[in-house]
Amino acid sequence: MERNLLVPELSVRDLAASLDFYVHGVGFAVAYTRSDPAFAYLDLRGAQLMLEEDHEEAWTTGSLDGPRGAGFNLQIEIPDVLAASNRLTGMGVSPFREVTESTYDTAEGPWTQLEYLAQDPDGYLIRLVQRLST
Repeated sequence: MERNLLVPELSVRDLAASLDFYVHGVGFAVAYTRSDPAFAYLDLRGAQLMLEEDHEEAWTTGSLDGPRGAGFNLQIEIPDVLAASNRLTGMGVSPFREVTESTYDTAEGPWTQLEYLAQDPDGYLIRLVQRLST
């Protein structure tokens, strides 16, 4: 696995709960883990994410009271948004926004994608997208 130049790291309360959401719900694979502090590096077809469980020496710049990541969302392109939304619903995750088809104007022309938004166990907003056209 080649590591990306930008890989977000999310501070999480419970690594096991976050892994359930991202691995079983979204579809990430665990590239590697470590136990002290509890940490996982995830990959989904080149989309990469690091999760680190809260600990006393974590690099935090403010309060971690929930929901975390207010004003921030991660767009993750996946092959099948409907399948992921169904898995997450089956896990009891409520959508922040149901599956929607959205078109955005870009320098290359219109970009259409399916989008599904949900909050992970810590409140981070995740926007799962499936490209329909470019």
